[in-house]
Amino acid sequence: MNYVLELNSLCVVYKSNNYFKKAIDQLTLKIVRGEVFGFLGPNGAGKTTTIKSIFNFLPAASGQIKIFGEPSCNYSVRARMGYMPEIANYYWYLTPRELLRMYAGFFGMKKHAADKKIDYLFSLVGMQAEANVWMKNFSKGMMQKVSLAQSLINDPDLLILDEPTSGLDPVARSKVRDIIKDLKKQGKTIFFSSHELSEVELVCDRIGILNKGTLVKTDKITDILQQKGNNMSLERYFLDIITRDKR
Repeated sequence: MNYVLELNSLCVVYKSNNYFKKAIDQLTLKIVRGEVFGFLGPNGAGKTTTIKSIFNFLPAASGQIKIFGEPSCNYSVRARMGYMPEIANYYWYLTPRELLRMYAGFFGMKKHAADKKIDYLFSLVGMQAEANVWMKNFSKGMMQKVSLAQSLINDPDLLILDEPTSGLDPVARSKVRDIIKDLKKQGKTIFFSSHELSEVELVCDRIGILNKGTLVKTDKITDILQQKGNNMSLERYFLDIITRDKR
């Protein structure tokens, strides 16, 4: 089977003076095309560290990361990826339109095609009225919408989202769910980290639970919800797994 994203025995170690911490320990995951995969875990479990390693922002101590069957360091795969970071920390004195034009330039998009795509994305995330306003005036929720829009500028085949619904109101969260579902229909692959288990339950095909840098469980959402006479929620399942894991 051809996997969109493969993590094979991934280890990431933080070093500070004589202190060493294994942040990710022998993580192995395989994500298929068209899958929406929820990456879960308590604070400090290593979710964001894993995502940063996928993009080579953090070097792996050992193991292998493949994207579309190629090593993650291969720049040809980057053009097929989109990334929404946990903290949308962009240049405050740019407008959303200026920011997205900059990202479109990174991907070599022509001005006319870029402007057309940018208008579409602002409509998609509900930012038409704020497209030309300095981002220093934005709330966290508004910055999240901008961040989601920039992650889609290159029409990525693999979209990686880190806490995509953080700071969003219920209406905006519903819109993000609709966007994710529509991308799945298009055959896109979505890998995202979230603490919002109710959101994960509504959109994901499968989840993986990380605890203290180690993958302790993967399962299909449908299988989870069918446990114990259809009386299982993802939140209860997650708490049971974390509570039982004594590492």
